[in-house]
Amino acid sequence: MALLANRLTNLGTENAFKVGEDIQTCVDRGMDVIKFNLGAPDFRSAPHLNQVSITELEAGNSGYCDPAGIASFRQAIANHVRLSRGIDVTPDQVIVTPGAKPPIGYTFQTYVNPGDEVVYPSPGFPIYESWVTFVGATPVPIQLSEDTGFAFTAEELAAHLTERTKLIILCSPSNPTGGVLSRENLRDIANVIRDRCRPDVRIYADEIYEHILFDGQKHHSIFSEEGMPERTVLVSGHSKGFAMTGWRLGWAVLPTTDEAAIFKQLNINTISCVPPFLQEGGRAAYEDPSTIKTVSEMVTAFERRRDWVVPALNSITGVTCQLPKGSFYVFPNVAGVCDRLGIFEAYEALSSTAKRKTTPGGMLQMFLLYRYGVATMDRASFGRIGSEGQHFLRLSIANSMDDIQRGIARIKEAVDDSNGFTNFVKEERLWD
Repeated sequence: MALLANRLTNLGTENAFKVGEDIQTCVDRGMDVIKFNLGAPDFRSAPHLNQVSITELEAGNSGYCDPAGIASFRQAIANHVRLSRGIDVTPDQVIVTPGAKPPIGYTFQTYVNPGDEVVYPSPGFPIYESWVTFVGATPVPIQLSEDTGFAFTAEELAAHLTERTKLIILCSPSNPTGGVLSRENLRDIANVIRDRCRPDVRIYADEIYEHILFDGQKHHSIFSEEGMPERTVLVSGHSKGFAMTGWRLGWAVLPTTDEAAIFKQLNINTISCVPPFLQEGGRAAYEDPSTIKTVSEMVTAFERRRDWVVPALNSITGVTCQLPKGSFYVFPNVAGVCDRLGIFEAYEALSSTAKRKTTPGGMLQMFLLYRYGVATMDRASFGRIGSEGQHFLRLSIANSMDDIQRGIARIKEAVDDSNGFTNFVKEERLWD
């Protein structure tokens, strides 16, 4: 009898963390590594929010609490949803979780059976695809194109729907592309779902980047469209927009209180509850007016960085990069670089076993890291199924302008270093 359960072979990962081992190897060699890999704001959580939680902790508010979340925080979330989406929800529909990742797993465990089809964007957050395969569902990725700003149309969604569809995942603004679904997109998508899907088909609306939009855009949600609140698991949290990644504050709004009760039960069976003193800081993020200024300053900084880095990337031979509309990533096409450096030929020369461990973009990713001290993520890190022939890198612009400029300068140098790449493949032997 094997030690490990068979299903673990279907569990994916988030390579932004996994590549940390390679980064540490480079650091141990004395390299200065510029980290474009992690999706975490380089801003600190606001002092006024920190103080709320410190005061609560010092007052002894550190015990168990309602596994669904404290009442005041759930009410603040319900108020936020009403003001931002125009839809009334009750605190009993709200479940507080340690970050916005648990609702992904909870959703799959609650609604999806083996053999059910799950439609999701690719490239997209890798944990979507991980859970699809882990629960034995059938993955149905919608391949996003740079030609459309990494959005997709209602017609494209319709082409992926069948009688076996059980879950549809939407993410806007998007990780890794920065793509945004417009209100018109969402309205058309809602029409398709109403027309083509059974009432028991659920939508997972990942809106964790709802506060990070550029060019004066406002956030639009599928949750606001007719007939969608009763079908949608709406998820967001504090990690990205409030720079509170380590606080682990996320939340889900469920279509019904019965479904919320299931998520509460899953909390009880896993994390018990989110610390109440942290939740009080989360509540203040929605209720203290000074938070608006803090968020605005951060988004303005991200937009300035975007406006510098996209033209800089497009000036590099072999690179094309779309202008993202939200989040804090750029997602350049590096097919020309792979061709220029001879990466395609090097990839084809690998053994079949080695090819399963990497991609042409993955080889470029490691070359940039091990020889130039620039940590990025390849396209396959954001959904491997159907990603063949797509050659992109994700760079997080949640870095100082100095680091961004130094990193882009290193990439410019790397794209002319074909001999360096050839020697790198011979010397490092990362895929043997």
